[in-house]
Amino acid sequence: MKVKFLISVLILTVLSAFGENPKREFRGAWLHVIGQSQWQNKTVEQQKKYIEQQFDLLQQAGCNAIFFQVRPTADALYISEIEPWSAWLTGKRGKAPSPLWDPMEYAIEEAHKRGMEFHAWLNPYRVTSNAKETLPSDHLYNQEPHRFIKFNGQTFFDPAYPENRDYICDIVKDIVIRYDLDGIHIDDYFYPYPANGKKFENDDSSYKKFGNGMERNSWRRRNVDLLIEKLHSTIKNEKDWVRFGVSPFGIWRNKKNDPNGSESSGLQNYDDLYADVLLWAKNKWVDYLAPQLYWTLDMKAAPSRSLAKWWNDNANGVDIYIGQDVQRTMTNADPGNNDKNELDTKVRLSRNLPNVKGNVWWHGYWVTDNLNGVADSLAMKYQSTIALPPEYGNKDLKPSKVKNLKLVKEKGQILLRWDHPENNQKPKGTDAVRYVVYQFFPDEKVDMEDSEAIIALTPYNAVLVEDATEGPSAEGSTFIVTSLDRFNRESEPVKLTWK
Repeated sequence: MKVKFLISVLILTVLSAFGENPKREFRGAWLHVIGQSQWQNKTVEQQKKYIEQQFDLLQQAGCNAIFFQVRPTADALYISEIEPWSAWLTGKRGKAPSPLWDPMEYAIEEAHKRGMEFHAWLNPYRVTSNAKETLPSDHLYNQEPHRFIKFNGQTFFDPAYPENRDYICDIVKDIVIRYDLDGIHIDDYFYPYPANGKKFENDDSSYKKFGNGMERNSWRRRNVDLLIEKLHSTIKNEKDWVRFGVSPFGIWRNKKNDPNGSESSGLQNYDDLYADVLLWAKNKWVDYLAPQLYWTLDMKAAPSRSLAKWWNDNANGVDIYIGQDVQRTMTNADPGNNDKNELDTKVRLSRNLPNVKGNVWWHGYWVTDNLNGVADSLAMKYQSTIALPPEYGNKDLKPSKVKNLKLVKEKGQILLRWDHPENNQKPKGTDAVRYVVYQFFPDEKVDMEDSEAIIALTPYNAVLVEDATEGPSAEGSTFIVTSLDRFNRESEPVKLTWK
């Protein structure tokens, strides 16, 4: 472990101009691969550097979680014995990167180095992204075409087939078993979106085979429900700490169609995509929802201001993270707040709603490109302090405390060091996997709820607290170190005062 790395990556300046940012908040970003030609145009070393660069920039903007797309079209950005390598990575479906490497494994390591969560993002049903794509002769579609549906030039797994649900869950099980990730995330594509003014109706044969006289739309919803339920049990049976989340389209139902719906008039999850998202939350088949509220605050058909409140009121006990469109947020003025963009209002709104536990930025590349200054605003104001992700699971369980907390001097630098708690031989949810470091200056009140006191969130067992050649002395400060387990539960504190 290099001190230089600790300085550049693990210590974040925490001067906040926004008032008190929350100690716990989910701050995610989606990094998609589909449609992103820059991946296939890079060498392996350039791809690795690109991952590092993107993660660095997101961390500097205060993000603490990455949603990294690893299965865009029934393919893989990881070493898989089940599905082919993604053309979005190498330029051709089935073509392995050369030299061989595992992008997901590398991305997980890089995220965790920075104290960030990694959520593997998969699209469950999509097989092709456009009509021009040709599938290899040995592809499952060419072996068992009856298990697939076509619409708007694309190919999809038919949600009606039990063997398709089993196949998708086998993919997820393989990922959860082999990789040390924090979450499995799926997006908003269930039954195909309407296209060219027409809704999907291309499932006559499977309805005839499996419908059993059930009303057709209810049957379609039931097919999707069965997948969500099975995905949840598949994940939890392997690693109960791995969270399962969905980022649905931002409208469940419009109020004109359902008294429980929202004041909106757009496309509906329930009626158009056959996704009964509220049922999944009610039955605890998901751990979080990240509704895609990609609209402006007061857009007539889909006002994100009122929709955020609607999702908060209909959380059914699961965490809500608001999916925020960076481009719309940063290019539309907010007259009500006398502001040239909507960022301030949207962040404040998310923090004032009790069931909303954070935001996810779509897309992460707009953040890392600092579109209209968004990264600057996040880093200097709205996400200027280090935030712990929300905790979940049994709140009565906690990880073990750190041991032997001490200050050591090495080559003119003062490091705070501690010993890792002893973890289980086989990974468990209570394992200590990250550490939170607090610093309180002399005469400053020791308050562990003060987000500005957090100086590091790290997987390592040391942080730099003073360089003897630079800056004011930290002598007299009180330091507190706690452990975080895989559920983000915090241990009892261990305290040391530099005398």
